[in-house]
Amino acid sequence: MAKPKRLYQVWKGNNKFFFGGRLIFGPDARSLIVTLLLILIPVVIFCTLVARNLLHEIPAYNAGYAILVVTIVFTIYVLFLLLLTSARDPGIVLRSSRPPEDEFGYESSASVEAGGRLSQSAQLPRTREVFVNGLPVRVKYCETCMVYRPPRCSHCSVCDNCVERFDHHCPWVGQCIGKAMKESPASVVLMVYSFVLLWFVGGLTGFHLYLIGSNQTTYENFRHRVDSRMNVYDRGCTNNFLEVFCTKTEPSRHNFRANVNDDTAEPSKGSTYEAHKRNSDEGRRAKVEEDLEIGNDLLKVSQRRDSEEAGDIRSRGRDTLPQKLSDADFGLGLEPQTSPLRYDDYSSSLDRRNERMRV
Repeated sequence: MAKPKRLYQVWKGNNKFFFGGRLIFGPDARSLIVTLLLILIPVVIFCTLVARNLLHEIPAYNAGYAILVVTIVFTIYVLFLLLLTSARDPGIVLRSSRPPEDEFGYESSASVEAGGRLSQSAQLPRTREVFVNGLPVRVKYCETCMVYRPPRCSHCSVCDNCVERFDHHCPWVGQCIGKAMKESPASVVLMVYSFVLLWFVGGLTGFHLYLIGSNQTTYENFRHRVDSRMNVYDRGCTNNFLEVFCTKTEPSRHNFRANVNDDTAEPSKGSTYEAHKRNSDEGRRAKVEEDLEIGNDLLKVSQRRDSEEAGDIRSRGRDTLPQKLSDADFGLGLEPQTSPLRYDDYSSSLDRRNERMRV
């Protein structure tokens, strides 16, 4: 005795079944592989290149491990939801092997052609009216499935099935999106959560992409906007992205794990203010002393130059000007003295120099 076939084995649609009809996929289920790669590749890169470094950089409360675990758990949850969407019945309407002829009184022998469709002489009405919430609604007859489609039902040309509350055929999951995909209230919560995060995270991501493309920091963006300055670091969008993402990060100039002596250690919190005040007073005192030393040096240089110029003028005056000596001076054995001389030019020059020194 031949083993009876199951429904999925004789299904007339374009669906693909696995595990004895427990999983039902659309005909383009291979596109699901691309979707899986688009989800898994960024997660693998994040876990291997970013989260692994966070294990040691954030040792407090094992925060680095928490980030890694949360990432893996949410990724598994996303993959489960993706499989649940791709491998379940989206709300396919049952097909009929014969048209609804009894309702309209057609003879089955005369009205059905080969292939299960009605002949031209016995066509069913294309539409009929049903009442939804007390209001009439027209529904169409599907010649492929040989049923009148329920309200809000449509025939998917890809899967070749009538799907209740048909939304669209999604190529990313390789399945129709219909009534069965919208029954879970958790999906509403997730949509609201994702929508809120989209505004915050998406807006912040877009703003920082603009900053990277213009080679600005957030601080420079606000400062240049107020001051109307030109951004001198902008080298073009492509070069700016290359500078940010392709430039090697320089190592830190400080080895914070290096050993230090006690005298070079950081002062305690209690003496921070006193040390800062003492350093400020010593700095101001040293500045004043340095200014005084520079002023004294300049004064000495100016006085030395003035004395040299005065000696030169006196020597020239003795050679050129007449000297008047009295007999009493010679009799007393006194050395001859020159009469007091005034040099207006020299005096005015000294006055100007002294005035500058006082200033």
